[in-house]
Amino acid sequence: MVAAGAALADEVGIAHLTMGLLAERVGVRTPSLYKHVGGQEDLNRRIAVLAIREAADAVGGAVQGYAGRDALAAAARAFRAFVLAHPGRYAATVGQEPADSDDPLAIQGARLLNAFTAVLHGYDIPEADVDHALRALRSLCHGFATLQAADGFQWSADVDESFEWLIAFADRGLRSYVQTE
Repeated sequence: MVAAGAALADEVGIAHLTMGLLAERVGVRTPSLYKHVGGQEDLNRRIAVLAIREAADAVGGAVQGYAGRDALAAAARAFRAFVLAHPGRYAATVGQEPADSDDPLAIQGARLLNAFTAVLHGYDIPEADVDHALRALRSLCHGFATLQAADGFQWSADVDESFEWLIAFADRGLRSYVQTE
């Protein structure tokens, strides 16, 4: 049921996904869905877990065997490709809070974070600044991918060239980072 909901969210957007629409898609009456999910909030949360797991698989697999700029580029491209292919399910992840460290959302989120942390091992980022670097990478990747998925780039420059420019920009910034105290 969650996979069907995620696919539908990718089609119509997470904001437009309803239990009734999902029931119609899978050919059951809406009350039958409650055997599988606890309601709309539970469905959205399960879609978020699925999306983070899939994104972690994509990014984690992409960075294997790479370091430095190559790892950064592989991670950024994999993340962007995931968001563009699955905009609805990715949107379900925004704003979801894990209940505790055993929450599947936290477990999958840690996997995705670990994949991006592996990218940072190729740079001389002090341990005290890793969280800041991760937030910067997430902001760059998330921002670009979600804007592109929403057709937010309406000018003439090639979007792929802009994304490669962003990767080069992030790489230069990470390579030239000097801790200031």
